[in-house]
Amino acid sequence: MPPDPLILAFDTSAAHCAAALLLGDRVLAARTEDMAKGQAERLFGLLQDLLKSANKDWSDLTAIAVGTGPGNFTGIRISVSAARGLALSLGIPAIGVSTFDALAYDLPRPVIATIDARRGQTFAQLQDHDRPATTAIIDNVALPPGFQIANATCVGASAGDFARQTGGQAATPLYDLPVALGLVAITKLGTDQPRPAPLYVRLPDAAPSSDPPPVIFA
Repeated sequence: MPPDPLILAFDTSAAHCAAALLLGDRVLAARTEDMAKGQAERLFGLLQDLLKSANKDWSDLTAIAVGTGPGNFTGIRISVSAARGLALSLGIPAIGVSTFDALAYDLPRPVIATIDARRGQTFAQLQDHDRPATTAIIDNVALPPGFQIANATCVGASAGDFARQTGGQAATPLYDLPVALGLVAITKLGTDQPRPAPLYVRLPDAAPSSDPPPVIFA
């Protein structure tokens, strides 16, 4: 039987620096530090702290899991760039995981995962079994027709509002964000994965560089 994978997961897509170290589905260490800025300076120190607390080294890692957003434009690029660099230097895969997938992990389908987009808007994604996910920017938590699905499990920033509109259930995420990122990444190990790239639901206020190309949902 192959050994359990050792996954280092991290995210800076919002006002935090969050990371977790997982051995299979067992959490060895996890920490989330709230911060509006300074993630770039703090990230590698936080990752080193987690490895040290679990008596692990960079060379022990099986893969990197990184949050790809949606969220803060600059924050996402910090963690995605770090994941790519670590993967290249360590010779291990880097697996991008959206915040939508992390929020919805292990919840019963259909799921509507929601993230505060500010400006009176919500980023939302409908996940319904094996059908392609539907992603949208929703104004004033008024669900568009494509999201009017009965008995949906609603999770995230607008869970209560969306549950009332669908007759569904408002749920809380089953795992802290960095832990969920690692658990989702484990399900993707051994499959061909693209290089992590920022997930932008709304076009960024600043123009992104040409490499990597952003994933943009209209």
